[in-house]
Amino acid sequence: MKKAILLLEDGTAFLGRSFGGDGTTIGEVVFNTSMSGYQEILTDPSYKGQLVTMTYPLIGNYGVHAEDMESNRIWAEGLIVREYTRSAGSEPLDTFLKKYNIVAIDQIDTRALTRKLRDKGSMAGILSTENFDTTSLLQILKRSPSLVGQDLVSQVSCKEIYQFSQTGRLHLLAYDFGIKQNILRMLADQDCRVTVVPAQTKSETVLALNPDGIVLSNGPGDPEVLSYAISNTQKLLGQKPILGICLGHQILGLALGGKCYKLKFGHHGGNHPVMHLATKKVTITAQNHGFAVDTASLEKEIEVTHINLNDNTLEGMRHKRLRAFSFQYHPEGSPGPHDADHLFKEFIEQL
Repeated sequence: MKKAILLLEDGTAFLGRSFGGDGTTIGEVVFNTSMSGYQEILTDPSYKGQLVTMTYPLIGNYGVHAEDMESNRIWAEGLIVREYTRSAGSEPLDTFLKKYNIVAIDQIDTRALTRKLRDKGSMAGILSTENFDTTSLLQILKRSPSLVGQDLVSQVSCKEIYQFSQTGRLHLLAYDFGIKQNILRMLADQDCRVTVVPAQTKSETVLALNPDGIVLSNGPGDPEVLSYAISNTQKLLGQKPILGICLGHQILGLALGGKCYKLKFGHHGGNHPVMHLATKKVTITAQNHGFAVDTASLEKEIEVTHINLNDNTLEGMRHKRLRAFSFQYHPEGSPGPHDADHLFKEFIEQL
């Protein structure tokens, strides 16, 4: 059995078994409460910079499938599970991880790790299959940059404008801040031609493409460092209808003059209850974010439409005049429930 070690910034060490690539990797250690969907999680660009702990204890039993990719590669920095189970009927998860040289560890107490993260908050961690000296690992970890203040979006965004779908009765333009494939698929399913642009595309270029609506996508990291995205969004407000999703929701909030803050341990998983305030209807949602928009910082022209029932954080808002609204959760639910996928249809109907 090849060994691996996970060391947290507070000095807590977990020794287990390696089942992925070889090497040493660093990231923010977070936990995800989804019972399945590990492939979608690993390939979601929103997990750039993070070491993902799955709270469900058995991971890997159904393997990896080409149709479940949310991007063209793995973006998570590493994977932490209780027990890895190798699939016999499809590409095994360990083979998939080794293909991208992603370090993974199992045979550790993920319940104890999750409790620590809930009590103390998300922590930086280092995962290694080659260095087991905790003093040395801790020094390496202390020298690594914090997730806060990093522009991770520029690392995951596409480099050129491309067409995701060529035909449709409406033309949507999606900013790629780390967009998931299933968001694009569901927009195309609404009979829309979808153009995807890099994160730093200027507002003038967007308006020249003359879309019927603009989507600000999900993505990784700290929203407040994305000055280019905030500035471009401010220039587009009132010009075209705007829909923000997850990081796009935070960028919209900042563009409207609001503020963001870091959550203690974030929202990562497929079982988060969100209430629509107008109807009191509760939807179970998929989420992945470590930052939130501060409700108290929003102007009176911005209406809070949805809240998280676990901690009352802001989950949805709309501007009463500028045709802009957004959601903190992932309506496409990959992985997770599809309770909220009607939101795409509602956006198209408004257009």
